[in-house]
Amino acid sequence: MKTSESPTEELTVDLERTRMYVVERIASLLESQVRSQLFTENIGELVKSVHQELSEHLDHVLSLVGEFDLKEEDRSCLSERLLSDRSRYDRLERALEILFRERQRQWSQNIALLQQIALEFNHTIEGFKNSLVEKDLLERQSKILETIVLSHEKVTQWKAFVQEILSGFHTIFPFNFFFIAFVEENGLSLFLYYLGDYSAEIMAMAKTKLVGEVLEQLKLPKDAPLDIEEFHIPTSESIHLHLDHKVEMITVPVPDLEMPNLGGVLGLAFGSSKKLSVQEASIIRSTLAVMVMVVGSSKTLSRTLSELEYYSTHDPLTGLHNRRYFQELLSYEEGRSERHRHNFCVLMLDLDDFKDVNDTYGHPCGDSVLKQVAEIIVHSMRKGDIATRIGGDEFAVILTETDKEGGIAVAEKLRLGLRELCFLSPDGKEFHITTSIGIVTFPEDGDKVADLMTGVDVGLYRAKQMGKDGVGTIRSSGELQAGRTIRDNAEKLRQALKSHRIIPYYQSMFDLKTGEVVAFETLARMKELNGDTTSAGMFIETIEKYGMGRELDRVILENAFAALHALKEKGLPLPRLFLNLSAQEIQGRGILGFAEQLCRQLSLSPNLIVFEILERDAIGDMTNMRKFLTNLRDKGFSFALDDFGSGYNSFHYLRELRFDFVKLDGAFVRNILNSKIDYILIKNLNQLCQELGILTVAEFVESREVLMALVDMGINYAQGFYLGLPTSNMTSSTKKLILPERKLE
Repeated sequence: MKTSESPTEELTVDLERTRMYVVERIASLLESQVRSQLFTENIGELVKSVHQELSEHLDHVLSLVGEFDLKEEDRSCLSERLLSDRSRYDRLERALEILFRERQRQWSQNIALLQQIALEFNHTIEGFKNSLVEKDLLERQSKILETIVLSHEKVTQWKAFVQEILSGFHTIFPFNFFFIAFVEENGLSLFLYYLGDYSAEIMAMAKTKLVGEVLEQLKLPKDAPLDIEEFHIPTSESIHLHLDHKVEMITVPVPDLEMPNLGGVLGLAFGSSKKLSVQEASIIRSTLAVMVMVVGSSKTLSRTLSELEYYSTHDPLTGLHNRRYFQELLSYEEGRSERHRHNFCVLMLDLDDFKDVNDTYGHPCGDSVLKQVAEIIVHSMRKGDIATRIGGDEFAVILTETDKEGGIAVAEKLRLGLRELCFLSPDGKEFHITTSIGIVTFPEDGDKVADLMTGVDVGLYRAKQMGKDGVGTIRSSGELQAGRTIRDNAEKLRQALKSHRIIPYYQSMFDLKTGEVVAFETLARMKELNGDTTSAGMFIETIEKYGMGRELDRVILENAFAALHALKEKGLPLPRLFLNLSAQEIQGRGILGFAEQLCRQLSLSPNLIVFEILERDAIGDMTNMRKFLTNLRDKGFSFALDDFGSGYNSFHYLRELRFDFVKLDGAFVRNILNSKIDYILIKNLNQLCQELGILTVAEFVESREVLMALVDMGINYAQGFYLGLPTSNMTSSTKKLILPERKLE
C-alpha cells in the first residue's frame, strides 16, 4: 500500500522533477551548440583551403600572362581582370574571417548564458525547497498576524499593545524574552519583556546578555546612557531555563521611519536544548519583521501625535502659545472673569517696520529677533498670564485679573524693554527695534471676545498712527463700532475680490482746447450681492489698514487693460488710462512689471497708461518714490500726482520730482468761483506747471461756470460730475464739449 505524502513532500518532488527536466533541456541545447560550432569550424577550414588553392592558381596565371602571344591591349585587359578577381578573393577571405570570429563569440556567449541560466535555475529551485514551510506553521503565523491591527488607542498605548501581541505569539512559538531597543536623542531606551516567571539570577543574566548584544548590534559604546523598562507577561506554559543554558537571539533592525534620531533593534531570545528548524526560524523572522514595522510605526506615530498635540497649541519658532490657543484662552478668561467679576487686559504687540529687519539682515536674523522678543515677553509676565505669538511679528498677551491702569503699566514696561534690547546682525552690527502696543480691558472696553479683539486692534492702529513705539487704547464706544465696521469691510472686500465682484468704472477726461474725450480715470467699484454698486472710497481705511491695496490694484489693472484691448480689437481710437495706485506699490511690489507684462500680452503701448498716486502717499516715501518714477519711465509709462496742492510743500515736490501730469486738488477747484484765494491758487499752480512742461488736470468740475473759468485759466484737462459720471463702459461717454474761445489777457 502506497503511503500518502504531505503537501510539502509532493511539492518537493514536483520541484525536483522540474529541475531535472530543465537541466536535461539545457544540456541538450549545450550539446546542439557544440555540434553546430564544430560543424561550422570544419566548413570554415574547407572554405579556407579552397580559397588558398584558388589564390595560388590566380597568382600562377598572372605570372604566365606575359608569355602569351597576345596583343598588348588584350594582355593589359586580361591582367586587370585577373588582378580584380585576386582582390575580390582577398576581400572574401577577410569577410569570412570576421564572420567566423563573430560566430565564435556568439557561441561562447550563448554557452556561458546557458550555463548561467542552469546555475541560477538550480539556485532558485534550492531556494524554493529551503523556503517551504509546513501548513501548520503558516496557520500559526496567520493567527499572530491577525492580532496585529493598528488603532489610535493602540498607537498611543503602544507598550501595552506589544504585550498583547506577545501573549499570542508565545502560545505559538514559546520563547523566554522579548526586547525592543530605540536609539533616541538622549541615549538608548530598552524595553525588556519576560515571558513567564524567572528567578532574579536568571533575569539578571538575561538582562546583562541582552544589553551587551544590543549595544554591540547598534555599535554603541558599553557605557552608553541606558534607560531600561521591564515588563512581566504571565504565560500558560512554564518554560524552564537554567543559568547554564545557552541563550540564543533572533533580531531584526528597526527600519528608517523618517524620524530624526530614531533607530534601533527588535528581537526575541530563548534558552533551550531544542534547536529551531529552518522553517521555524524563517517564520519567526518574518513575524518579527511585521512586528518591528508595527512597533516602530507605533512608536513613531506616538511621538508624532505628541508633537502634533504640542504644535496645535504652540508656535514652533518661539515656543509661545499660538493664535488658536490664544482664542481658546481668551474665551475661557472671558467666562471666568465674568463669573468672578474680575478685570483682565489684552495686549497686542506689533514690531515696528519688522520687514526692514528681514530685508536688510535676512530671515534667519529676523527669526532670531522674534525668539528674543518672545523671551522678553515671557520674562515680563506673572505666573498665570498668557503670552502668545499670533503670527508674523504680532504677539498677544492676556493679563489676568488686571485693570486698565495695570495693563498700561505692563505695556509700557514691555515697550521700553524691547526698545532697549540690542540685537546683532550677521555681520556683527548692532540694531534696535521698537514696538507698537494696543490694549483693551474687560469689561470696560468690551464684554465679548469679538469686541475685545476689535478694541485691541483699534488701540494698536492708534499706536501706529501716533508715530509707532507707543501704547494705544480705545477712547469711546464709537471707536469700537468704527473698528467693527473696518473689520466687516475687510471681510466684504476679501469676499468681493475672491468672487470677482471688484470691477472698474471709467470717468471721462476732456481736453479743454478741443472738447474731446482724451482719457479715462479708472475707479474701483464693488458690486454688492444684491446688485448695488459701492465706491471703493468707502473702503479706503480698510485697504490701508489691512494692506489690501496690492490685490485691488492688480484686479483693476487686469480689467481696465482688457477693456482697452477690446477697443483696439474694434478698431476704435485708444484713450489714455489713468489708474490709481496704493501707497504700498511705491515700495517695489512689482506692479510695474505686472503692467508691463499685460501690455505685452494685449499688444498695448505703455504710453497709454498713466499711474497716479495721492500727493501725501507719494511724498511720504521720497527715496522709494524716486526709484519708482525712474522704473516707471524706463518702462514707457507716465505718472500723475493726484490732489496736487493739498500738501504744505507742493512746490518743493515739483523741484525734487518730475511729473507728467498733476491733478489739481478738487477741494480748491470746486470753490474757485466763491473764493478768491482758491481761484488765484489754482490759476498760479496751473501757470507754474505749464512753464515746467507739466500737464494739468482739474478734478471736481461740477458746473459749467467752473468749467469756463478753468478754460480761461488754460487748464489742459478736466473731469467731474458735470462732464460725466463714472460708468462701467469706457465708450459710453463720447460727447464733445462745446467750448468758448479762451479769453486773451
